[in-house]
Order: sequence, then structure tokens, then C-alpha cells
Amino acid sequence: MSLLWLLLIGLIAGLLARAIVPGPDPMAWWQTILLGVVGSFVGGFIGSLFGDGDITDINSSGIVLSVIGAVVALIVYRMVKRRT
Repeated sequence: MSLLWLLLIGLIAGLLARAIVPGPDPMAWWQTILLGVVGSFVGGFIGSLFGDGDITDINSSGIVLSVIGAVVALIVYRMVKRRT
């Protein structure tokens, strides 16, 4: 059940990140989920730096940090893609 939860949060965070960051992002649905999952890990790492629990904990700020992490991951993805 936790894998399904991770994929659902990843999808939501990925979709929100793509809506927040302007510009075209031609991605498949699975790439959006992957963006959100990566964002969840980045957000969990950011949260653990500020003492908001462990990196693997699901807490009240989890979705917010997941979206922030997905935005960061999307910006990094665009920078890498632009160079190639």
C-alpha cells in the first residue's frame, strides 16, 4: 500500500510542479510521477535539514515539501536538458 501512496503523492506533486513552473514540459505520465517521486525525496531531505522529522517520514508538510522538491527537480531537469 505504501508504494501506491508514493506513486499517488508523486503524481500530485509532479502535476503541481509542472503547473507552477511556466513553460512547456512534454512528459509522459510516468515521467510526471517520477518527477514527483524525486521531488518527494528532495523535499524530505529539505525537511530533515530543518528538523521536520526523518527523510522517510510522512508528516503534515510532506505534500508541500514534495511539491517544492519537484519544482527544484523540474528546474534542474530543464537546465540539464537545455545543455544537451
